[in-house]
Amino acid sequence: MSQANHTQFNSQLEQEYYVEKIREYYQVELGLQKPLACIRTFGCQQNVADSERIAGWLSLMGFSLTDIVEEADFILFNTCAVREHAEDRVFGNVGALKSIKKDGRSPIIALCGCMMQQPHIAEKIKKCYPFVKLLFGTHKIQVFPELLYQVIQTGKRNIDIPEEEEGCITEGLPIVRGNANTAWVSIMYGCNNFCTYCIVPYVRGRERSRKPESILQEVKELVSQGYKEITLLGQNVNSYGKSEGFDVTFPKLLQMINAIEGDFVIRFMTSHPKDATVELFDTIAACEKVSTHFHLPVQSGSNAILKAMNRKYTREQYLSLVEKARKRIPNISFTSDILVGFPGETEEDFQDTLDLVKQVKYTSVYTFIYSPRVGTPAAKMEDHTSSKEKVDRLSRIVQAQEAIAAERSKQMCGQVLRALVESEADGFFEARLFDNQVVRVQTDRENIGKWADVKIKESTNWILNGEIVKIYD
Repeated sequence: MSQANHTQFNSQLEQEYYVEKIREYYQVELGLQKPLACIRTFGCQQNVADSERIAGWLSLMGFSLTDIVEEADFILFNTCAVREHAEDRVFGNVGALKSIKKDGRSPIIALCGCMMQQPHIAEKIKKCYPFVKLLFGTHKIQVFPELLYQVIQTGKRNIDIPEEEEGCITEGLPIVRGNANTAWVSIMYGCNNFCTYCIVPYVRGRERSRKPESILQEVKELVSQGYKEITLLGQNVNSYGKSEGFDVTFPKLLQMINAIEGDFVIRFMTSHPKDATVELFDTIAACEKVSTHFHLPVQSGSNAILKAMNRKYTREQYLSLVEKARKRIPNISFTSDILVGFPGETEEDFQDTLDLVKQVKYTSVYTFIYSPRVGTPAAKMEDHTSSKEKVDRLSRIVQAQEAIAAERSKQMCGQVLRALVESEADGFFEARLFDNQVVRVQTDRENIGKWADVKIKESTNWILNGEIVKIYD
């Protein structure tokens, strides 16, 4: 056993000790055979994946999960720092926890995630929310049992937020997945890009990639358990393995996962345009299990703004990537992120972005108004654009994209396409196509998790409505 594996093994044994001590505390001292835990997750899919691992630890401790905070003996908010709105939601929700009591006792309240890695946020929590007993950062999930036990044992607050990132990756953590048919698989953590508006490299640390054999083993286990949709996660999946010098690149990893036996679809996010390659497009075209959906965030269509953002590509290079991908994958669907109101953005810059959206004809875009993040270079840039102008620009992007999506959806009517029936919502069932678009259908709950042939019957704006032609058991 290598020194690294030996250290990890000993650490896991230590955490198992704390798991048992916490189980004993709740079951013996408090008399709760099934204590309840509530996890609220804010932000991206990586946070969702992290919460599933925290849920795994809690399950080993004897907890059952609840969505109702008032029922919980332990409450955890996994936070997001990407935009101010997400932070405001967290503060509002945390403030409401102060008066919660269950059987005369206050639950243990914990905060983790990206917000906690920002010193000014952690300091605010310490000063203004004394009832929050546990704070830990993005690098501490592997020792969560120990952190929680310290709170239980001492009755005091426990704040564990390292100033420096901890670059190790711990494999084999327990996990409780939120869905029986679709799964998130983190292939790497952190980011090396340092876009001037983005807080992620500061709160998630530098890029660290998991070993390919660990990823393959996890996917094989998921497929054997019946999972139909597996999404590979990373801040920039295109740079998978580069920091470690792996022989396995991201396209090669896709090929290896595609070779695993089973009827499942492979998705991934997120790609950075500066690292997207023809090799990746050829791999998607050649691998029958890899989805033809490609999320390729552009952020802006203006070269001046892209340079100020430190995105490391030009408008022309981005459009060339889209053209190359479409030549190799004719049925590819593109989605993107658009950020309006970046410091210094003029109306001319915005028009470049609007024009790019109309050229690419995305399936959908995620639109945001720039939100300054403390500690990033952009937060110090002069910003003379009014809030009214920013809202107007956002509205114009949304209107243009809605028209594009409506036209694209209209052209799909009459097609019969394969989809995975995923969930029930608003009186319909949602089935996800290979290119990631969602179709509303009528079916039975027993068909959730099954593949189906769906005929697209009509489109209402960008919403597809269809009927199931065939269900595959």
